[in-house]
Amino acid sequence: MNTKRITEEADLQEAFRIRKAIFVEEQNVPLEDEFDEFDALSSECAHVLVYYDNEPAGTGRIRTVEGAGKLERICILKHYRSFGLGKEIVRGLEAIAVEKELSKVKLHGQTHAEGFYQKLGYETASDPFMEDGIPHILMVKELA
Repeated sequence: MNTKRITEEADLQEAFRIRKAIFVEEQNVPLEDEFDEFDALSSECAHVLVYYDNEPAGTGRIRTVEGAGKLERICILKHYRSFGLGKEIVRGLEAIAVEKELSKVKLHGQTHAEGFYQKLGYETASDPFMEDGIPHILMVKELA
């Protein structure tokens, strides 16, 4: 398995394919809510792909919001969910935050994934709230 920062449009389209499969088709998020103005390749937002056996298996993105890195759109195709790829995506996004000299990262995690993020050093910082019809919580982590 390996994680790479997306720098080419073809890889970005692969990330979009994965996101559509998970969020739109599997979790019923409206297509118009899944993709936004931050999806373009830019200095404002960075995307990663994680590969398993040389196949794109998951993705995530990070952007700077209020002085912190905000991890977003983290997802893994169903077939690849038991191989530790989520941890690799988070580590890749955190590395980008460090590169940008950000000392804090945050995310809106789906409540069922709270334990996963806690194992990676994230602390719950809110009560549950709804986002696209799915319960979420704000989680934060200070970077060394």
